[in-house]
Amino acid sequence: MGYKRYSDEFKRDVLAMVAEGSRSVAQLERDLGITAGLVYKWQQRYRVKDDSLQPSEERAEQAELRRLRRELEVVRQERDILKKAIQVFSRGEL
Repeated sequence: MGYKRYSDEFKRDVLAMVAEGSRSVAQLERDLGITAGLVYKWQQRYRVKDDSLQPSEERAEQAELRRLRRELEVVRQERDILKKAIQVFSRGEL
């Protein structure tokens, strides 16, 4: 049995219903047949802005941190390669 995937539109609508406050999150999950706790995860991961679903500030910062770490690793590898190249070429001059 696989995971059920929900569209961004569905997530946006559910988060809008939660924001209305007419029903509890648990009641919404039961009524819509959503796994318990999933709406809370969506609230942490997303925010609704201009009728579109966007990553929350925390998720955006985590993504930026992952990107910067990958970039740093590439720069370190390039630096190490250049150090080795300098060693190889400087040996040839002796």
